[in-house]
Amino acid sequence: MKYEVIFDLDKKGEDLEQLEKQSADPDFWNDSQVAQRVTQQISRLQDEVEGYNEIGGLLEDLQVLIELAIEEGEESLAEEIEGNLRQVTDQINQLELKIMLAGEHDHSNAIINIRPGAGGTESQDWARMLMRMYLRWCERQNYKTETLELTPAEEAGIKSVTILVSGDPAFGYLQAEAGIHRLVRISPFDFNNRRHTSFASLSVTPEIDDDIGVEINPGDIRIDFYRAGGAGGQHVNTTDSAVRITHEPTGIVAQCQNERSQHKNRELAMKVLRSRLYEHYQAEQRREMEKLQGVRPDINFGSQIRSYVMHPYRLVKDARTEIETGNVDAVLDGDLNTFIEAYLKLKQKN
Repeated sequence: MKYEVIFDLDKKGEDLEQLEKQSADPDFWNDSQVAQRVTQQISRLQDEVEGYNEIGGLLEDLQVLIELAIEEGEESLAEEIEGNLRQVTDQINQLELKIMLAGEHDHSNAIINIRPGAGGTESQDWARMLMRMYLRWCERQNYKTETLELTPAEEAGIKSVTILVSGDPAFGYLQAEAGIHRLVRISPFDFNNRRHTSFASLSVTPEIDDDIGVEINPGDIRIDFYRAGGAGGQHVNTTDSAVRITHEPTGIVAQCQNERSQHKNRELAMKVLRSRLYEHYQAEQRREMEKLQGVRPDINFGSQIRSYVMHPYRLVKDARTEIETGNVDAVLDGDLNTFIEAYLKLKQKN
């Protein structure tokens, strides 16, 4: 089944013109949250329109080159034509991805949480490796990251980490990575050098604005304050500044220990809780619709989305898109765009 992305330049131009008129209103900044969203929309539309126009200019230049090569028999232009074709193709692919990210929260910041599966130290170390992989990917994308909560494991690795990823379109891209990740390797913790299989899960939620309706009854939450753990020395707080908030009706827990201020940690933990509750209620609605429509979801929690094999051969393979590469080290160093783009195109096709 073929997918198609349609770019309506006239419609984009009209939308941009309306938003720019709105931003010129003297009262525009009275509501800073609305103003910020509008300016972000303006910036996105400007990027899309400029990208479209740039592609148009490249195609015109390419046409001139091809006509010149045909008329003059200039075979020496073949290399330049080939280079221009690659450039146009790359820019079209990037524009397609931007247009595909049209979901309600695709352009929101993302909150990711990584947890090891069963398997003790092996899985905890694998969770640590995944944390590094996504931090490196964020660096490549020039996204800002803030570690809201990090619980180290006793021997090696981590028990849990929650990271806020700020940038456009962080959630749109990272939603492609949510699921179970499987690692196969010779264990560095096994003195007999046996092969081990480890699992870790990545969950991704959009950062939800305060004006989006997620009602939290104060009587439904329990707030605990505790002393944050860490690597020791100056990294361990000497006051009970870490915050854990439990939403008792759903059992959803959000915690933050990054800041020394108890008030700031509580504010950030509430932000995480709002995002997780929003996703929880959205998932409930989707499940109800699937029951009514008789739809069975393609991917369930617990099914691996990707395998990273380091022994007896080296291969990273995505179970959803069949995309694979033998360069495991590059992937673990954050080279994930090939997998993310393939998933987004598959999602668009379906």
